[in-house]
Amino acid sequence: MARERRKRFEEESENQDRWIVSYADFITLLFAFFVVMYALSSVNEGKYRVLSNSLLNAFGGAPVAPVAPEVPPVVPSGPVAPRALPPRPRNAEALRREKEQLTGVARDILKVLAPLVEQGKVRVTQTPRGVNVEINASVLFAPGDARLSEGSVQALRAVAAVLKDDDHAIQVEGHTDSVPIRTAVFPSNWELSAVRASSVVRLFVDGGIGEQRLTAVGHGATRPVDSNETADGRLRNRRVSIMILSNLPEERTEVPVALEN
Repeated sequence: MARERRKRFEEESENQDRWIVSYADFITLLFAFFVVMYALSSVNEGKYRVLSNSLLNAFGGAPVAPVAPEVPPVVPSGPVAPRALPPRPRNAEALRREKEQLTGVARDILKVLAPLVEQGKVRVTQTPRGVNVEINASVLFAPGDARLSEGSVQALRAVAAVLKDDDHAIQVEGHTDSVPIRTAVFPSNWELSAVRASSVVRLFVDGGIGEQRLTAVGHGATRPVDSNETADGRLRNRRVSIMILSNLPEERTEVPVALEN
């Protein structure tokens, strides 16, 4: 009787412990499931290969050769804006010839306008942009008028004769002082400066300079070269600039770059 009771107790104890084996198997499978899910959720192919090799080694398979991870392309995170590249290097001989040609033009203009240069009413300067001939407006026009005076026509025709056989583009710019003007013909200094520049352009056309080389620009009082607080400064600011532009302008190229957020 006691032997039967002991046998039944041992069978009941053995049956109660069998759930541990099933639980351990379930936990193992659940852990493996989450490991696989984590590996599949990553786009890194290198990690996937490492996991695959580990599983194959565990089950006796041949390992797979590792593959270098792919580097995703860098995409700008912000808006794209142009960036200017440095000027392209030019032929040194072409630069030298252009400088010499413009220097010759400047010297010829200085000769034909020598009296006005000596009086300080004309300034001739040479810059990388070209040759600038700055003529005081008092030489060319009466106050508040855009018709060329008789005395200025001869001087401008002499300049036109120098530039007629040249091939450089010419930009004529009109400038005024800051004193407002309001007449029936010129409502503001913008109109006055633009018409004065156009008057010089028309005379150059009559002097034989091709129209395609000429441009008239009115700046009003926006680009003073002296103070508008004094009479001498305002006199200097009322001017016409004749710009003989270089044939070798700066060449710049724009490429897109990402702006920082």
